[in-house]
Amino acid sequence: MPGVNYYLGKIIEVLVISVAVAFVTSPLSIRIANRFGIIDKPKDGRRVHKKPIPRFGGMAIFLGSMLAMLIPAGMNQNIKIAMMGGLLMYMLGVIDDIFDLKAAVKFMGQFVIASLVYAMGIRITFISNYFGAAVTDSHANVILSGGAGYILTVLWIVGITNAVNLMDGLDGLAAGSVAIMSLSLAYIAYIHGTRLGSMPVCIALVAVAGGCLGFLPYNFSPAKTFMGDGGALYLGYMIAVLSVVSPLKRATVVGALVPMLTLAVPIFDTLFAMLRRALRHESIMKADKGHLHHHLMAAGFGQRRSVLIMYGIVGIMGIVAVLISRELYKDAFFLFMIAVLYLGIIIVPKQSKKGIKKVITQDTSELEKEFFTEYLNYERERRKALREAAQAAAIEQVDKEEAELDNGSKE
Repeated sequence: MPGVNYYLGKIIEVLVISVAVAFVTSPLSIRIANRFGIIDKPKDGRRVHKKPIPRFGGMAIFLGSMLAMLIPAGMNQNIKIAMMGGLLMYMLGVIDDIFDLKAAVKFMGQFVIASLVYAMGIRITFISNYFGAAVTDSHANVILSGGAGYILTVLWIVGITNAVNLMDGLDGLAAGSVAIMSLSLAYIAYIHGTRLGSMPVCIALVAVAGGCLGFLPYNFSPAKTFMGDGGALYLGYMIAVLSVVSPLKRATVVGALVPMLTLAVPIFDTLFAMLRRALRHESIMKADKGHLHHHLMAAGFGQRRSVLIMYGIVGIMGIVAVLISRELYKDAFFLFMIAVLYLGIIIVPKQSKKGIKKVITQDTSELEKEFFTEYLNYERERRKALREAAQAAAIEQVDKEEAELDNGSKE
């Protein structure tokens, strides 16, 4: 079996290839987008950008990560299956970028791809079975029946794919967050790799992270290009599937929590969005401005600071997952509570008397009005204070001049 130094060399090789290819092909994706009119126009209030931006940058992420992933694909058959599904998911996203598919059609395509991946052998088999008979294995895991395993696998892949797609709302948010999540899962696979045989998964996750990092200089605010649905669906799919491929889940029942904790922020944001829309009696597929990054923008942080704050929370959850994988539960719990605290601060407005339903269902456009009103009041008070200070200074100056004139006349 190859040693640790061998795998370290492969990790470095994959990272260099993925970053370099993504960085070099990003300008090419911009030219292709401009040539064929694949442009994201700010046609509604939900979009943050103010001018048309090319949205074909997912090509760079796809090429960078896929070329680098050929290395671990030679070590693991499941990596090859994941790559085949990734190609199909990327193509689905590109078609959506060009033709703007209906949500139902896009979801159907995702379910078909997830089902195909399941049929080829990538599946969840370890979570407690609430739907049928189960058998406990030697590692104290519970083996799912075929139907339950299929449902959970497909829901996991489709759910995470769309959760990452929903994160793609600010410049650099999805690419940077997926890079952090991928590196967190890669590190978990690395520290358990020699014992569980998860090094090919580690290398594949590094390839995904490298594709994001190579693309990020063109996508961070102010963005020169967007990844589009092609990039977002591909990234969401790859991180979902690779977290299932990892043999870490067979170590302990707690190991099943590791991918969920690493991906906790997009999962929470998606579930919160579904709850928010359901309470409004709206379709859960309807787009709105109630996501976590919209709350940060409404609070006046701006794109860059909002994205960096989100990076921090995603990073904390990645560390929590690492600690859980090493069975350091107390340490993980305190970090997890810090992340929950920050999420609460983001979501709950200053006016806490609104009630829980109002807090959940509020649109950030309402918050923007509140913060704008506060800003106007602050500006009025500030300018009033400046005027009063200027008047006081003028009166003082006049008094001083009159005093000097009086002293001069007496002399």
